[in-house]
Parts: sequence; C-alpha cells; structure tokens
Amino acid sequence: MSFSTLLIANRGEIARRVIRGARAMGIRTVAVYVDADADAPFVADADQAIRLPESYLDGKAILEAAQATGAEAIHPGYGFLSENAAFAADVTAAGLSWVGPSPKVIEQMGDKLAAKALAEKAEVPTLPGSENPKAGDEVGYPLLVKAAAGGGGKGMRIVEAPGDLEEAVAAARREAASGFGDDRVFLERYVARARHIEIQILGDAHGSVVHLGERECSIQRRHQKILEESPSPRVDPALRETMGEAALRLAQVLGYESAGTVEFLLDDETGEYFFLEVNTRLQVEHPVTEAVTGIDLVREQLRIAAGEPLGYDQSKIQFEGAAIEARLYAEDPGNDFLPATGTLIAFEPAPSPEVRWDSGVAKGSVIGVDFDPMLAKVIAHGPTREEAAGRLALALERTHLGGVITNRDFLAATLRNAEFLGGDTTTDFIERVAPPRILEVSDAEAEHLAQLAALWIRGVNHRSARVLGQTPAGWRNSRMPDQEIVFAWRDGELRVSYRTLRDGRILFSDGRHARIHSWDEEGLDAEIDGRRHHARISRAEARLVVQGTRGDVEFEIRPRFKLPGAEETAGGFVAKMPGKVIDLRVEAGQRVSAGETLVVLEAMKMEHPMSASEDGVVTEVRVEVGEQVESGTLLLVFEPDE
Repeated sequence: MSFSTLLIANRGEIARRVIRGARAMGIRTVAVYVDADADAPFVADADQAIRLPESYLDGKAILEAAQATGAEAIHPGYGFLSENAAFAADVTAAGLSWVGPSPKVIEQMGDKLAAKALAEKAEVPTLPGSENPKAGDEVGYPLLVKAAAGGGGKGMRIVEAPGDLEEAVAAARREAASGFGDDRVFLERYVARARHIEIQILGDAHGSVVHLGERECSIQRRHQKILEESPSPRVDPALRETMGEAALRLAQVLGYESAGTVEFLLDDETGEYFFLEVNTRLQVEHPVTEAVTGIDLVREQLRIAAGEPLGYDQSKIQFEGAAIEARLYAEDPGNDFLPATGTLIAFEPAPSPEVRWDSGVAKGSVIGVDFDPMLAKVIAHGPTREEAAGRLALALERTHLGGVITNRDFLAATLRNAEFLGGDTTTDFIERVAPPRILEVSDAEAEHLAQLAALWIRGVNHRSARVLGQTPAGWRNSRMPDQEIVFAWRDGELRVSYRTLRDGRILFSDGRHARIHSWDEEGLDAEIDGRRHHARISRAEARLVVQGTRGDVEFEIRPRFKLPGAEETAGGFVAKMPGKVIDLRVEAGQRVSAGETLVVLEAMKMEHPMSASEDGVVTEVRVEVGEQVESGTLLLVFEPDE
C-alpha cells in the first residue's frame, strides 16, 4: 500500500466499517468527531481521534487533522463531504490520497441534469422530464419534482395534479437549498409501479471496470430506502447483463475509478429501465453486494486509491445465494415514519441467528436531532432469498432493543410478509401492502410480560433492601395485602398483584402460579403456569424494556401516588417530532380548513408539513419561526367547528 494511516471523514456505522476494513489491511486509522459524538463508539475504535470545532462539513479542519496525525489518505464514507468535488480536489492538492473517484467525475455526477446528459451520450435510457419546473403539463402527471444536486429523498416531491405543482416546487427548493446548498429542481416522469435497481461498479486507474451485479432497493418511505437486497427477485440473467453493460458504458465514458453505483428505475409492468443517477461513493447498502460476491468493497476502494489494479475481469465475478439488509432507524412507523429521539435503554444484538451488524450506537447512546437517525444496518445472507429473509427477521425479533421508538417491528413484519417473500417489492410496497407498523401484542401476551416484569422488579427491590435483605422475598409474619405494581402500557395500564407462598412460588391475583428459576440484573428465567420464559429486561428509572418472543415491549412504572401536574390543553396541536419551525402560516383568530397546512417543521434536513384535520379556528399560536421544539411541544391551540 502507498499509505499506512487513513483518516475517516465520517461518523457512526460507516466510520466503524471503514476502520474495520482498514485495520484488516494493516492500516492505522484516525477518526474525527464533533462534540455531539464525543462518546460515540467509532471514536474509541480508531487509533487516534481529532475533535472538529464545528461540523463534519468543515473540510479545512479535516485536512488539518490529517496533517496533524500523519494521515496519508482520506476516506469520506457516505454523506457529508463524500460527493463534494471541491473537497476531493483539496485533498489531492494537499498531497493526500483520496479514496473515491476523481473530483471531475464527482462534479459531473453530482449534478443530476449533467449526469442525465452523459447517460444519454453513453446510450443509457433516461426518464422523460424537463429542466423547466413549470412544465408540468409537458411532462405529464403524476410527476416528480427532484433536486438537481439532491439525494437521499431530500428535495423530492410527488405531484399528482397541476394545482399542487407550485407548492411542491417551492418546498423542494427550500429542502434542496438546506440540504445541498443548491435550490435547482427539475421535473421527471413518475412511475408508480416501479423498482429501484442499482448496479455496483468498480474501476481502477488502469482502465479496468467491472460490475458486481444488482441490488434492489425498492422498499422505501419518504423516497429513502429501508430494505435492500441482492439479487433482485425481478431481474433475470438477461436483464442483469443488459443493465450491467449499460452501467459499464457510462463508467467507461466517465473514466470511473473506485467504487460507485449506477442507479436505475425499472418499470415493473413493462420491464423498461431508466437511468436515475450515479452515486460516486460507497453506498449504505454495500454489504449485500459483499455477501453475494465475497468482495470486500472497502478493501477494493483502498487498493484502487493506492494505485493497485483490480486484478480480475468481469468473468471472474461470481454470485452466491441471496442477501438482504434492513436499515434499523430511530423513527416511528405509526407516526408516518417520523424521526424519534431518546436514549437507548437497551441495545443488545441477538447472538443467533448469525447476521452482520454494522452499527454506530451502543446501550446508553443518545439519539438526537443532529444526525440521520439510523441505528444500524443488519444483513443476512443465505442460500435462498426466503431463508435470508427469515434469518434477518428472527435476528431483529431476538434483539433486545428499547428506549427509543424504532422501525424494528415493522421491518420484521415486512420480512415475513407473503407479498415480500413472493418478490412483489415495488416502490409503492408500504402503501399498497401495508405491513403492520407496530408489534401486534395480544392482551394475554402483554399481561404475561407484565407479570415477568413484576417478578423482576420484586428481585430488584429485594436485592437493594437495606433491612432484612437476607430474608426470603415476600416473607411476612402476618397476613398482609397483596403486593401490587401498575404499569402504563400504550394507551392504558396493566395492574399486577401477587403474593409469595410458603413453598417459594408466587401467586398472582388472576390465579396463575409462578416460580423463579434464576434472576439477575439483566433479566430472569421464570415459569408462569407451566410456561417458562427467559426474558432480558433493562431499566432506566421508571421505564422498563422487556424482551418477548417476537420483540420487546416497554412499560412505565406508575407511581403509587399521583402527583399534581400540568393539565393537557384541549385542542392542542403538538409537534410529532423534534425539529425546527421553518414556516408558520397562521395567526391567532384565523379560520382554517381541513387539509390546510398550518406549520412546517424541519427535521433531519427534510420538511414535515402539519395540516388541520378538520375545519376550525386557531385560537393561540405558541411558537415562532426559527424556534427549535421537542416532540410533544404545543405549537397551536385549535378549536374545531361544532
């Protein structure tokens, strides 16, 4: 290798992934971090770590960190500066190796309009569209408004009718300017029954370029991927060869070096495919390609950046089995997948079945509003697609996870869904198939888990008792009322009452008997009416996370005596997520109609409009533009019409 120390200009799971890959090659690593990430696992993983004074977008500070630590190369990961041509040029101008394609290629592909023109030059099919954001009638409806410098679903809007175009363009411009510093947008034909297919490419500095097959990334919310797989259930060998050749033609026109992805939209009904964009970086979903080809993409990136040839051609690429990746996010599927915040009370990946976890968090990690809310990528590889899906679903279900609302249960339900297993995975999957968005727990199962939680708390109380701590739990020298604990559960509560019998068993008020086989601070092994369950349990003050057979449930211990507190405001219009108020369209006393947008929040660089559900009057406005609010903050007081 031409370098022995690598700086990773990124954070979270991708920083950990690059550190792991570099270390396997004998390369020392340097991490950079901001104050919000001071305790993040990736900081401790690296051989050295340098604090950035402001942000991961501070290219000057990152270059100074490289020079201070003797790093000879910079890997940008994905996001942040990974597709910033100016930063790539600054890296090479400083005499460092840039792990990625040339600044010229990044600049060409960073502009979607320029990329589309180059694709047409390479005879790659493209979607009909227009650079004129007012030419909706010319393109036809439905259509997409897209940011010219965009990606990741930001600056993108579906428009169903002419009357919605102006508002969609304005919102897309604002989002694009905020996310990319470029508010240009264009229009493109929208294909409702489509699949998102991407071809992984690798090119070296010696003129060799290969593709590593396709990934399907069709299951999305807000135009952002949450499940990816390779191979695609829709792509046969002939289509794979055709799309692969198209990707290679474009790569050759570009003179592409390093890892990259050529993205296509595949019309599920006609089989036509259309060029979307080229991502000039490592992709979030790269592990599924690694699983089916056996090729380590980070290793190949580092080899190419060091000037080494690929050493193989297309005929040497082999594919084995099927791989599926799930993106585990801190978000609320039951609330339109909006981002969630909080502290991870529990984060313990299942020891089996064996899957790959690429994660940037740990138990105790704080999930805030500063960065993308992805907690981990979980990847399963199996001889068949169905086996990979089952393995991934079970690994998610058996993971002990809680403290923050996540999409874990939705992912597991999707992976076990009949339409998914049948390969019917078009981009409208979530709306069309509607898998359960939260874990469906019966009353009986909730009561069973509440009883396990009560038994565990019984052990906690006994262990911490200062008086009679050595006396058997539940011992009494007179008749006493049953012990009772009340848990808040979703919109209601569960009341558990029990007493300890002379033979050591526990009798619940519903007549069930329990026996505790073992107990520790991380859970217990208990038998309730012949049903034995070893449950992992985590606690943070009054909150409990209890692991069930299909996932975790969370309870909150209700206080014995209810303390007076603030009453809820009737007609309160509250924030559904933490964010910043960027647009306030009403004032006190204003009459509004159902569906009218009242306030717009920005979270994770995306806009989230909040609309009136019925006709009425806004009686109070409690926030102002520019204000940062937490989830549950009262924004407006709204009085609906009688």
